[in-house]
Amino acid sequence: MIKIDRNARVVIVGEGDEERIIPYASPEAFEIVSDIWLNTGWDTKYVYSFSWFGRPVIQLPEDMIRIQELIYALKPDVIIETGVAHGGSLVFYASLFEAMGNGRVIGVDIEIRPHNRRAIENHDLFHRIKLLEGSSIAAETVSAVQALVRPEEKVLVILDSNHTRDHVRSELEQYGPLVSPGSYIVACDGIMGKVVGGPRTKPDWNLNNPIAAVMDFVAEHSEFIIEEPAWPFNEGVVKERVTYWPSAFIRRSRGR
Repeated sequence: MIKIDRNARVVIVGEGDEERIIPYASPEAFEIVSDIWLNTGWDTKYVYSFSWFGRPVIQLPEDMIRIQELIYALKPDVIIETGVAHGGSLVFYASLFEAMGNGRVIGVDIEIRPHNRRAIENHDLFHRIKLLEGSSIAAETVSAVQALVRPEEKVLVILDSNHTRDHVRSELEQYGPLVSPGSYIVACDGIMGKVVGGPRTKPDWNLNNPIAAVMDFVAEHSEFIIEEPAWPFNEGVVKERVTYWPSAFIRRSRGR
């Protein structure tokens, strides 16, 4: 049981017959309220209400700001993103590259719907985007992606297509070797395990989710570690992200 007393500015957590009173101005209160907010946001499809430079971007805004921080710090030459949908994320990454004066995005999807393809190809930033249609884990698709990346380029990979454990695990295996030492492969939407029982969920999501795939992968690949990128600025007391992407950032620590 959780109560929020707005007048006293506290969060009250019931634990059996006892209650804990947690001040608003504490990381714990923020985490509790944020967890509720994330769940209600899932149920109400909150992330389905944003666009970037004219294209729908179905992401939590904080996740986009946080990955922007990482992209600016890393300055990759190439971002490979599996999962295109409306193309909003591709345009977001392309806009960052345009501002930084370097970089391109490779978007991979098993199906790029014609109206989305037209919109992306007609976008002002398409000169920084390459689209590939095909299953992200098919050998021919992976080979096509590899052919677009030069050996000396710094690569960041973002997995945002099919979020089942087996599919993400296969993507990690296929695209992990493309990640540059010191860069990351990012497995999106680990929130699946936290929203089971809500709309658009399945009962097996507590185990069948990207985090489970990430844990399997890092257990077998010592050159990869789950590592949160450092925040470049923080004058507050909150230290954890409010995110749809928990345990998503996997850094490559050794050479290829």
